[in-house]
Amino acid sequence: MTAHAASQATAVTGEWSGPRRGVSAKDRWIIGLLLAFFTLNFADKATIGLAAPDLESDLGLSPAQYGLMSSAFFWLFAAGAVVLALFFRRIGWRWSAAGLMIAWVASMAPLTVPTTVTVVIASRMLLGFFEGPAHALCQSVVADRFPSERRAFAGAVVNAGSSVGPLLATPLLTWVIVTWSWHAAFVVLVAVGAVWAVVWLMVTRREPGMGPRKATARGALQPVADDPDPNGDIDVPLISLLRTGSFWGLALLSFAGYLISSLKVSWLPSFLHDGMGYSRGTVGLLATLPYGLAIVVLLTAGLISGRMLRAGRSARAARGLLTMGYLCFAGVAMVAFTQVPPGIVQLALVVAAFSINSVAFSVAFAGAADFLPRKHRPGFFGCIIAVYSVAGIVSPWFLGVIVDAADTVSQGYADGFLVVGITICVFAVAGGLLLNPARSREVLLAETARRRPVAEAAR
Repeated sequence: MTAHAASQATAVTGEWSGPRRGVSAKDRWIIGLLLAFFTLNFADKATIGLAAPDLESDLGLSPAQYGLMSSAFFWLFAAGAVVLALFFRRIGWRWSAAGLMIAWVASMAPLTVPTTVTVVIASRMLLGFFEGPAHALCQSVVADRFPSERRAFAGAVVNAGSSVGPLLATPLLTWVIVTWSWHAAFVVLVAVGAVWAVVWLMVTRREPGMGPRKATARGALQPVADDPDPNGDIDVPLISLLRTGSFWGLALLSFAGYLISSLKVSWLPSFLHDGMGYSRGTVGLLATLPYGLAIVVLLTAGLISGRMLRAGRSARAARGLLTMGYLCFAGVAMVAFTQVPPGIVQLALVVAAFSINSVAFSVAFAGAADFLPRKHRPGFFGCIIAVYSVAGIVSPWFLGVIVDAADTVSQGYADGFLVVGITICVFAVAGGLLLNPARSREVLLAETARRRPVAEAAR
């Protein structure tokens, strides 16, 4: 029985084999810590948006300048996603996660005291570089530890941190900012990050698969523990994976999701305050609504995806088409809230539009593990992150420019979100149609068969 066949048998029985054993207390600790890891990852993103009015006042920024400063986080994001993800293969997930958290703490430290625009931009650039591979790292750990039918839900739990972070940070850090200053908010994040790094190193000290990797006789890196690869029968270079339709499907779905994510953390509080007229205190509460609903949406989508697979639906439907449907709903809601007057209906549409961003990063990403060899996961996920990070570079700046150019702030927001909503729908449809894990696996197996005689003749 091949490794892939064993994996499929595991999916049918619902039992874990090899490293995919029953869920232990240690497994729960690791998933919980990864959830906390992602929570902090998005809490620091949300903080810059919560501090926007104070930043603009203290540093004398216009909306367009603030948007440019917000986008600085993403200028090196793609480089970090690719370079660090490949490097982390050599040191293992334990030290990779700890190293990232320590780097985040160091990057945010300059913002704990009064500073300048240049320092803020440099800090955000460094933080973006070190946060680039965070998603790839979390998804790789989840893919290593969970079978196909549980992977989407496990990934959804970890990715819930993208909503839990701002959900907790928004009221807490808004209070900290209003009571003391925006610098105090970063003091809190630095302290919590340092504690997380210590706890992570303690919990994963003896965890199999979390240590460094060893080289095989052919030079490939493998986990020290006996950890069979369910896609070990695929042997192609990374460039072949990047040519598959599924790679571009995942990249486009993730791009659509990240358009929502980047605007939610950088502009949603300002939009609620300046565009819809709510007070700072009310914004601190209203801005939590999309994050709270996003947790429900994310976990529900993960459960639906798993049930679709168990019911015999294809991975294309359970991963790609399901994600496409969610994102199209978000895009339509965004277009709709630009066409209605301020009030409860508009607020409901805003909450709906900003609640669906993370589905692409759990449900759709889970499909990659159905055809992706372990040795290429860091590079593959890193390249996808490099593509969708462009959304984080362009969208905050783009919206700021439109708001600046409009006759009124409200009209600027309406024009900007209208364009973004349409773009989300276009990218979601294209990505959903391209993502087809089963087809990609067939193509890659065929290429493996063609390459094998050549490789054997060369030896």
